[in-house]
Amino acid sequence: MIDVAEYTCYRTSSPIHIDGKLDKSARALAPRSARFVDIVTGEPAWFDTRVALLWDDDYLYFGFNTEETDVWATLIERDAKIYEENDLEIFIAGDDAYYEFEIDALNVVYEVFWIWKDAHVRYSGRPELDPHSQRTMVLSGVGGHVHPRGERWGFLDWDCPGLRHAVHVDGTLNQRDDVDRGWSAEIAVPWPSLALLADGRPLPPKDGDVWRIHCSRFEKISRNGEVLDPCDGWTWNRHGYYDSHIPEVFPRITFSADVAQNRRGASRPARNPA
Repeated sequence: MIDVAEYTCYRTSSPIHIDGKLDKSARALAPRSARFVDIVTGEPAWFDTRVALLWDDDYLYFGFNTEETDVWATLIERDAKIYEENDLEIFIAGDDAYYEFEIDALNVVYEVFWIWKDAHVRYSGRPELDPHSQRTMVLSGVGGHVHPRGERWGFLDWDCPGLRHAVHVDGTLNQRDDVDRGWSAEIAVPWPSLALLADGRPLPPKDGDVWRIHCSRFEKISRNGEVLDPCDGWTWNRHGYYDSHIPEVFPRITFSADVAQNRRGASRPARNPA
């Protein structure tokens, strides 16, 4: 059984300027997640990685803070396979589909909209989600894990409309002979862009609404400087498999109408395992 993290996402009292820096007063009020753990075993990752969420009527905001002694990235094209290097990732799930977002230290992003094949009829009539005319990939699982629900289509050219994102490097990017402190990323997802995942829930959410949202990090270089293949995967809570694509183990994010205030705490394990 997987202990799924629980997190309360509070409102922000004012819009957040997206520049990659986490020094805004509103950011300081948002509870941070627990330190990310190994995706398979749940053991603590050797670098500290945490995320904090906030929301307002227009956006769902993510703020990642990552410890890293060598901040680097080489891929420069949008939708390049940045998951093969170092990246940060967000998955937002509905009942029959989910959105995947990835970002690296060059602010390059990778996006896919995934639809389970057994439910694709819900999305018929949308040309951008037609598997016969769009560029897609088919996935049944990752890392030897096969999901019991079967295959899903990934729409590789789907882009989240109105998405905002930025990164900030605390050190020197791609300077391999010095010691960095880390990097941070901010992402703002517009609520209307999540309409295909809402499943009847209002956008923006109402007080008490629960969404399944997964955040993770992948790391290419080991603590000893060895190149890892595949990368190490670190997640909010463990998945039990080397597979980010398991929506039923994504953390439960409860949206609160309360404005974020000075409070201590982070995400906590679920009382009821997934």
